[in-house]
Amino acid sequence: MLLLFWLGVLGTLYSYFLYPPILMMLGARASQPGGSQATRSALTHATGALPSVSMVITAHNEESKIAQKIENSLALDKTGVDFELIVASDFSTDGTDAIVESYASQGVRLVRADQHLGKEYAQLCAIKASLGEIIVFSDVATELPADSLQKLLPYFADGEVGAISSEDRFISSSGEVAGEGAYVKYEMWLRSLESRVAGLVGLSGSFFAARRSICDQWDIQSPSDFNTALNSARSGLKAISCPDVLGYYPNIKDETKEYKRKLRTAIRGMTALARHPEVLNPGKFGLFSFQVFSHKLMRWAVPWFMLMTFVANLFLLNKPFYMLTFVLQIAFYGAALAAHNKPELREGGLKILYFFCQVNLALADAAVQFIKGTRMTTWQPSKR
Repeated sequence: MLLLFWLGVLGTLYSYFLYPPILMMLGARASQPGGSQATRSALTHATGALPSVSMVITAHNEESKIAQKIENSLALDKTGVDFELIVASDFSTDGTDAIVESYASQGVRLVRADQHLGKEYAQLCAIKASLGEIIVFSDVATELPADSLQKLLPYFADGEVGAISSEDRFISSSGEVAGEGAYVKYEMWLRSLESRVAGLVGLSGSFFAARRSICDQWDIQSPSDFNTALNSARSGLKAISCPDVLGYYPNIKDETKEYKRKLRTAIRGMTALARHPEVLNPGKFGLFSFQVFSHKLMRWAVPWFMLMTFVANLFLLNKPFYMLTFVLQIAFYGAALAAHNKPELREGGLKILYFFCQVNLALADAAVQFIKGTRMTTWQPSKR
């Protein structure tokens, strides 16, 4: 039981606290992915005009927000860019398509999926209809700064970059960053470390871009953020995180649905890895395999390591140290339960604790459902 206890502790801590320092050591001598801002600008100037761009907005029944998203996209600085805007309608049944068609005179194209098969299928339909060298993907709820394209496109002057991911900026209803915001900040930091080694294992699904060649193998049953990272690694290129390319998105309106979003995201991630187990072969993917193992598999295993630690601790209560560790665990879970029952307690550190427990409960639930055969390919965007 002593061995199981410490294996549980190690497994719980590994993905969040041990994996990042390992990445820091591996990437210590690596150059900045994409080069410095000055280098990117010089390369772009030397090679001529910016690459042509097809921007794809994926939507399913978004009649209340699609016009605002189109206006935001049309307002982007497109100086020197051959640009086209496509809205990929995932078989919308409301007024979304009619609103998109009303922008046809401004060059906005509607590509309607012939079936409701999910976000990735709608994106694939748009990819086939697109003309750009670079394909930019964005969700309806994500607001982009006017200079997004001017900051994003120069990264592709580096021939080793296959795809780029924006950095998320989570905006709560009060305009503050807390709870998930702190978690998102951690994820963005982790992505910056992975960018320096073998590239991202998953991009920000709400705003990212890829070379057209990276989109050739588009698996409609795998999340496009993982799909794009995997296809970049397959091509010997990197998917990187760009700290100056930002996407702003608001909190989910109904916080009770946040758990379901996490559950859906985890099941889709597990489905992707089950469909592409070859990515865990270091002989084929090198350090990218290590990153997928550490960031994905070990992260998904955290709730089971937590359970292992708790159960093993029950058999070690005859020793003072392990009595203390047991009391600390009870206090930890008790505080999370209190925050669950009383939302007003979800402030500061307690909110982060609650969020951590909620995430891992969703991961455990997702693993059970995945093993039972649950799969989620169709898509219902979270209301924000």
